[in-house]
Amino acid sequence: MKISLSDIGKRYNREWIFRHLSFTFEAGKPCAIIGHNGSGKSTLLQLIAGSSACSEGQIVFLQEGKSFKNENYYQLVSLSAPYLQLPDEMNVSEFFSFHFQFKPLLKGISVDAIICLLGLQHAKEKPMRYFSSGMLQRVKLAQAIFADTSVLLLDEPCTNLDEQGIALYHQLIRDYTADRVVIVSSNEQQEYAFCTSFLAIGAYKSF
Repeated sequence: MKISLSDIGKRYNREWIFRHLSFTFEAGKPCAIIGHNGSGKSTLLQLIAGSSACSEGQIVFLQEGKSFKNENYYQLVSLSAPYLQLPDEMNVSEFFSFHFQFKPLLKGISVDAIICLLGLQHAKEKPMRYFSSGMLQRVKLAQAIFADTSVLLLDEPCTNLDEQGIALYHQLIRDYTADRVVIVSSNEQQEYAFCTSFLAIGAYKSF
């Protein structure tokens, strides 16, 4: 799997967030999008996810020589971000069972196994409205990482995680993402220490 960005730009009203950005993301080469707050890191992830459209240029997904059109992006991509909301009336078992009807689970793992990996067995039947921010972040990471998708987008993945949660995050990355396109949006090195390529979004700022 490859994702090719060709001279893309994003504008809100008259302000360009970035312009003339060309880059290629590849499976097995995790990449960090780095830059200061407000530089466009999250915006770029949303363009790749297909939830927002480029103002110029194009993004092409290539898998085994086959390209995918924008309307099919959702089949390939899973996203974890602090701003995504979870259904607070559901418990974690109900949420995963519901979510993985739309994004199939990775082969060889079950919802119960995921809950054990996350250390949430004690809260399995508790509505997520009673979860701490760290527990919610673990769930957000799991719904993305354990989806059987070719592309994994992680926006500030260690938000609200303690040391144990950060260690769990790195374990999940090591164990479940080797053959996928992994893109991390962050300005915290602990979140992208495993990345082997980097995209400095500030270099494409249009003044």
